[in-house]
Amino acid sequence: MTDTTTESAEAQPEAADLTVEEQRRASLLAKLADLDAEHAKAVAGGGDKYIERHHKRGKLLPRERIELLIDEGSAFLELSPLAGWGSDFTVGASTVCGIGVIEGVECMISANDPTVKGGASNPWTLKKTFRAAQIAQENNLPQISLVESAGADLPTQKEIFIPGGKIFRDLARASGRRQPTIALVFGNSTAGGAYVPGLSDYTVMVKEQAKVFLAGPPLVKMATGEETDDEELGGAEMHARISGLADYLAEDERDAIRIGRRIVARLNWKKASPESRVYAEPAFSADSLLDLIPTDLKEPFDPRDVIVRIVDGVSADNEVPFDEFKPLYGSSLTTGWAKLHGRPIGILANAQGVLFSEEAQKATQFIQLANAKNTPLLFLHNTTGYMVGKEYEQGGIIKHGAAMINAVSNSTVPHISVLIGSSYGAGNYGMNGRAYDPRFLFTWPNAKSAVMGPAQLAGVLSIVSRAAAEAKGKEYDEEGDAGMRAFVENMVEEQSLPYVLSGMLYDDGVIDPRDTRTILGIAFSAIDTVPTEGTDRFGVFRM
Repeated sequence: MTDTTTESAEAQPEAADLTVEEQRRASLLAKLADLDAEHAKAVAGGGDKYIERHHKRGKLLPRERIELLIDEGSAFLELSPLAGWGSDFTVGASTVCGIGVIEGVECMISANDPTVKGGASNPWTLKKTFRAAQIAQENNLPQISLVESAGADLPTQKEIFIPGGKIFRDLARASGRRQPTIALVFGNSTAGGAYVPGLSDYTVMVKEQAKVFLAGPPLVKMATGEETDDEELGGAEMHARISGLADYLAEDERDAIRIGRRIVARLNWKKASPESRVYAEPAFSADSLLDLIPTDLKEPFDPRDVIVRIVDGVSADNEVPFDEFKPLYGSSLTTGWAKLHGRPIGILANAQGVLFSEEAQKATQFIQLANAKNTPLLFLHNTTGYMVGKEYEQGGIIKHGAAMINAVSNSTVPHISVLIGSSYGAGNYGMNGRAYDPRFLFTWPNAKSAVMGPAQLAGVLSIVSRAAAEAKGKEYDEEGDAGMRAFVENMVEEQSLPYVLSGMLYDDGVIDPRDTRTILGIAFSAIDTVPTEGTDRFGVFRM
């Protein structure tokens, strides 16, 4: 009998035999395989048992509904698919959210996943829904809700009830600013959830499936003693013929989706910017990114190699892919102008390292220039933060870093951030991290983000503990110190991983680096729905 295990092992080259590029590709492909497995958990929803039961009822899954809703052949940019990762709740937070094109109109689509506890909302569902509403508001996207939910997850009601009212407030405000809201009701929409169709501009209900009421038959009986059933209390036909809550009565799910598409087609919706632009594809393939990006964040790489694989190539109206700004000054931050799918953008990209005063001053000026000519900004994170030390403190690193943060905070052109490596300390702030409300923020699977690197944080705690022991005249426990450092390093390493951050909604998704150009193209296109307007009003810059 042939030993296939031995043959397989012998067939694989040793790491030492691989080139640097081959090692990087193999390491990143392993991380991408892990990412695919995590995304598969979100797609699996409540699992085979509940998916089969749902299909046997003649119903479609949320992603199947979305696929039929969006234009044939168009892309759907799913957002926050790993929401709730690492928590007690199913990955994906019982809902699917993302941007899709319906009848040529970019829309924010949210769909309950009824295979996960009947589509009940948990605390992570709220966070994901709030984020989707924020994106829709900032980019003025029509909101389409595909509704089938059992309501709130009752064991966690104390975390849901009070903040949950924001969902309904957001819908009401969207309608008030003439941002269309549409509800397609495929199943239960009960209790507070009844206000989703109630507050939407347009409501479609599926015959013999949709059930919309503030209280179901059992609660009505307890509260009033009245005997009733689902259909007469909140069925689709009742709402279409008697209450008037349903604007359209659909024969089945596909009919509801057809009606939803026709509603969008009649919105008379127009983008602020041109629909199409001429552009050339990059000269280098996106696949070659895998040869360039190290998974060991201590290894440097040139951000220009990433930029030329993301932005447009040379064309008649784009003589060079990237016009670098101040290339000889502040070399650990690359700045410059480019086009992406024909859209002019400005780029700030870290060259794996610290931000000195020169980089901070360069970034501040560049952000002001982008605002002066109404140009959106793309931030590519790979920094360990601002430089520390006596020389740099005396040189004004605080005021220069503060100027950069001032510029980022007050800039009004759209920002998109992508974490392509490390994003540590205040460097995360200066490079427009989540706290600074970028329109979109994505993460590569090799990226990490924390207050500082694991070894540095553990080292700081060790120094502080050692100093405290010396101040008390006690002998320092070196063995305990080693254990503490190892524990802290492991903890910080785990907490700074992209799945943890994505699970907490600190990004809009962990993405394959090869998909970056496409994803940014969709994101910038969504941003183009509203005019891009810069500002000349910044805070006080300390000189």
